[in-house]
Amino acid sequence: MRDLTYPAIIATAKTAFRALGNSFQLTGTENVPREGGALLVYNHISYVDFVYGGFAANPSGRLVRFMAKRELFDHKISGPLMRSMHHIEVDRGEGLESYDRALEYLRAGELVGIFPEATISRALELKEFKSGAVRIAAAVGVPLIPVVLWGTQRMLTKDHPRDLSRGHTIAITVGEPIQVDSSDPVGETRRLRATMTRMLDDTIAAYPAEEQPPGAWWLPARHGGSAPTLDEAVQLDAEEKRARARKRAERRAGKKKT
Repeated sequence: MRDLTYPAIIATAKTAFRALGNSFQLTGTENVPREGGALLVYNHISYVDFVYGGFAANPSGRLVRFMAKRELFDHKISGPLMRSMHHIEVDRGEGLESYDRALEYLRAGELVGIFPEATISRALELKEFKSGAVRIAAAVGVPLIPVVLWGTQRMLTKDHPRDLSRGHTIAITVGEPIQVDSSDPVGETRRLRATMTRMLDDTIAAYPAEEQPPGAWWLPARHGGSAPTLDEAVQLDAEEKRARARKRAERRAGKKKT
């Protein structure tokens, strides 16, 4: 697969990281294989997770093809960039094409990145996982590589203003490869989530204490922060979904009047 723009974009991203004064805590990056297909499974806490998430594979000299929502591909700026990097467009209403494309990439020895929570977690903890990651990996016989990101939520996430001030620490923890089969995708998904929950707890514990004081909005309630609990986040997500549905209905009604 030819990559004309991806290396240049990585170089640009690294320059931006330096300009932002980011420091990185990288743990377990040796678990990303240097060759062959693998499915990298990420938690989702920020709009910039796919930018920083690719850095997990950088020490191995690999590129990650992320499965990302269709809206990014429809945008006049991000769309051409996403396609040039051979990321995978996901239509949440019809996912078969993206599923097949992920299998194709993995069989060709590529690294594919997936966010099994599908949307950003307002609780900053792991939401329920879709079973697609396990099903994709099992179908091709490639390992799952769990990856936890922490610190990206401080920069750009739901319900909070953007903060591009200097000095944020970005933690990236890569777990050991997990082999799965198709015998129990629901159970294996549950075990994957449990593994990544432990990884997230360890990553938060190792994060600089001065950057996550008690009560901080970017810290989960379970860890002494003021982020919504998982149950509260479910309600907020439902309210957001209803608000979007109302706006779509209003737009349709406005078009009919004209």
